[in-house]
Amino acid sequence: MVVREDRKEQIIDKAVGVFAERGYYKATTALVAKAAGVTQPYVFHFFANKEELFKAVVDRAVNRIYETFSAVEAPADRLEETMGKAFIAIMNVHRDEILLVMQSHAIAEPVIREHVRDKFRLIHEAITAKFRQAGISDAEAAASQFIGTGFLITVSEVLGLPQMLCFK
Repeated sequence: MVVREDRKEQIIDKAVGVFAERGYYKATTALVAKAAGVTQPYVFHFFANKEELFKAVVDRAVNRIYETFSAVEAPADRLEETMGKAFIAIMNVHRDEILLVMQSHAIAEPVIREHVRDKFRLIHEAITAKFRQAGISDAEAAASQFIGTGFLITVSEVLGLPQMLCFK
């Protein structure tokens, strides 16, 4: 059973790279299988279709974000900054994964769109709760602004425009 789960994780690992390089629409399960060194039917052993595989990639990345933000401990006046640094650290280590999540809202497939909507709602609720717990006023709006800044950081990374991150 451990070997099987390892293979599933290996397929997800390789799928991240294929989706990052090709985009959702040009990526295929055949390309993922080739990258993972398995057959396409073996990919289908774990995932019913490409949508399910992509959702697994999104789930892994969102869980990583959620766990990272949940683990952040900082005083209220430094919480947003500390969480922002934690996000940058995740992006430095798992760049393709995070970029996929931050761009996944643009995929028009209804099943993917709904899944991504639920995941972004989860992240927003978690950040809001963290901010409320810290006593940050209007925690929901602060969480929305924090996520918006995350999108800006991601766009800046994708386009190679660090000057977009100059704040006053």
